[in-house]
Amino acid sequence: MRTTWRVSILLMAVPIVTLGAWQHDPRSHSRMATEWPGWTELMGSMDRMHAAMASVEPSGTSDVDFVRLMLPHHQGAIDMAKTELLNGNNPQMRRLAQEIITDQESEIQLMQLWLKQHEASSHDPIETHAVDAGKER
Repeated sequence: MRTTWRVSILLMAVPIVTLGAWQHDPRSHSRMATEWPGWTELMGSMDRMHAAMASVEPSGTSDVDFVRLMLPHHQGAIDMAKTELLNGNNPQMRRLAQEIITDQESEIQLMQLWLKQHEASSHDPIETHAVDAGKER
């Protein structure tokens, strides 16, 4: 019984370790890039997205932080979907990529509008005074 469990664990661990090693092997990524240039575009989109998200400073407000982080996340999805439209051949994936672009652009506009409205209301002295008065109680 113990041997069966050990073999089972080993069979599960080998693919995980192998995948982890491939993901951390820079040569694997460069081989993929030479085989398919679209890979470089996809990875570039992700790198830009991660850099933009990492540059967001916490505001102290969960809603604002959520929106500020989601904006580059959505832009990354758009950039990746555009790469699919340029390089992909599968009609279903191309249709999905177009839907992602349409949906994410709409959501970006909504979030940008919300941020503008929120920033305008947070600088309103009357509202700020009301918030400060509520804290004193």
